[in-house]
Amino acid sequence: MSSTYVLERAQLIPRSRDEVFAFFADAGNLQMITPPWLHFRILTQLPLEMRTGALIEYRLRLYGLPIWWRTRIEEYEPCERFVDRQLRGPYKRWHHTHEFSETPAGTLMKDTVRYQLPFGPLGTLTHRLTVQRLLKRIFDFRYETIERHFAAAQVL
Repeated sequence: MSSTYVLERAQLIPRSRDEVFAFFADAGNLQMITPPWLHFRILTQLPLEMRTGALIEYRLRLYGLPIWWRTRIEEYEPCERFVDRQLRGPYKRWHHTHEFSETPAGTLMKDTVRYQLPFGPLGTLTHRLTVQRLLKRIFDFRYETIERHFAAAQVL
């Protein structure tokens, strides 16, 4: 049985929940918040109507190797949350919950990713050696990009 790992992140964004949710519900923004060294491309024709059942196809490169990824939106509650699940991709399991709540200071966005790697003990070793750090770098980039995007948007 593969270990299940959990990645949790929270970010306070000083904007309305409607504005923040609209940004994340636009699949076209995924490319902006993904590090350029992943060579991430959305293959699904945009704009995509975000809804339960929507399928999104991507391609990226990691260490020079192409990776095709397909996710399905499992749950979609406008301005509250949405959940995507990997149907095809590098993980044995990838289940990503995005939650949005209002606070006096803006919108609290929470990401919870539950994931498993293939290959049993080899997957566990790979997680320790590379995957854990790689995901941290990806989500750190995402955090910083979101900070800059909403700060720049606020100045206008």
